[in-house]
Amino acid sequence: MVFKFVMCKIIGMTTKKTFTFLMILAIVGIHHTADSCTGITLKSNDGANIVARTVEWANGESPSDYLIVPRGYTKQSMLPDGTRTGMKYSAFFGYVGLASEDYVIEGLNEAGLSAGLFYFPGYGSYPKYDPEEKDITISDTEFVAWILGNFEVVDDVVAALSNVRVVSTDPRAETLHWRVADKNGRQIVIEYINGIPMVHDNKLGVLTNQPTYDWHITNLNNYINLHAGTTDAHEFGNITLNPLGHGSNLLGLPGDVTPPSRFIRVAMYQTSAPVLNTAADAVNQAFTILEAMTIPIGIQFADKTKIPNIPSATQWTSVTDMTNGNLYYTTMYNPIIRKFDLNNIDFSKVLYQQHPLDTIKSRPMVDIKVN
Repeated sequence: MVFKFVMCKIIGMTTKKTFTFLMILAIVGIHHTADSCTGITLKSNDGANIVARTVEWANGESPSDYLIVPRGYTKQSMLPDGTRTGMKYSAFFGYVGLASEDYVIEGLNEAGLSAGLFYFPGYGSYPKYDPEEKDITISDTEFVAWILGNFEVVDDVVAALSNVRVVSTDPRAETLHWRVADKNGRQIVIEYINGIPMVHDNKLGVLTNQPTYDWHITNLNNYINLHAGTTDAHEFGNITLNPLGHGSNLLGLPGDVTPPSRFIRVAMYQTSAPVLNTAADAVNQAFTILEAMTIPIGIQFADKTKIPNIPSATQWTSVTDMTNGNLYYTTMYNPIIRKFDLNNIDFSKVLYQQHPLDTIKSRPMVDIKVN
C-alpha cells in the first residue's frame, strides 16, 4: 500500500563543523563510492521483532558516535539559509541514536520505535523550501531524531507527516529515504518522489538504496527461480550433471555491491534463514547475515593509489531488538557486539551525552598462550 502526503518536504545535509559537514555530504551523495546501506528484518519464536542494517562509506572514516537523548531535549532545525531557525522539536520519548556528529542515522526510542536513514541518490526529490513555513520545516538529516523523539508506533508517524515539511539544506547533497519500524512488527519506507512523500508498507523487511522501493519489489520477480536448497542431479543428453556443492538452487544470485543486487542477495539470505527461538539468537543471526554483505575496501576504486587506509567500507552495523528495547552495534574497528539496554536508562534523569562508537581505532587481537 502507498500513501501520499502533499504537505511534506525532504532535506540535504549540513553541520556546524566544516569537517563533519563535508563528511556527511560525502556519505549522502557528493561522492559515489560505496555510499550504501543494507537493511533486513527478522523475528524470533519468542515474539521479538528485529531490524538490522549496515552503514557504508569507502572514501575514509566517517565520524561515528552514539547519542543518549533524554526526554525533553530540544533542538531547532537547520534551514537552507544556514541558520538554525527551523522547526523546534523536543523529545517526548528518550532514545539512543547512532550518529554522524549529532545527526542520527539509526536509533531506537524507549517506546520501541526504530528509525533510520538510507542513502537514496538520483531518484528522490524534495519540494522547495518555503521561508513562510519555517516553523514546521526540518532538515532531512534531523528527520530521524524528530521521529524517535515523538512517536510510539509507525501509524503515528504516518499520521504526522502532513504536519511537517522536510527540506534539503544543501543543494549538493543527494536525497535520502527512511525506514521506520515498531515493536508490533509494522514497518514502512518513506520516499519523496517529485516533492510528494510516498509511504510504502515494507512487508518484506529489506531495504537498500536506489531505485525506489517499489522498483526493488518488482525486480524480485526476475529471480523467481532462486530458492534455498540444492538442485538434484539430472540427465543432460548422454551425461549426468551433478551439483557442485550445496545451495545450487541459488545459482544466478547477484554478487556485486550495487543496491539492486544487494537487495536481491540479502532478501534471499533473510527469507531462507530459519526462525530461531530467542531474541538473542535472532540478534546474532542478523549480524551473521549482514557480515555476508560487508563491503571490503578496494573494489570501489579503479585507481589503486587513492584507496583510503581503513579496514572496511562498511563502517558499522547495528541490530535493533524493538520488542525488548535493545540496540546493538559492531564497527569496522571492533567486531565485538556492544549493547544498549534502554530498559536500564532513566530517560527522565539521564543527561544528553555523546561518545564515539570506538575509542580505540584498531582491531582487537588476543595472544593465545600455550603452556
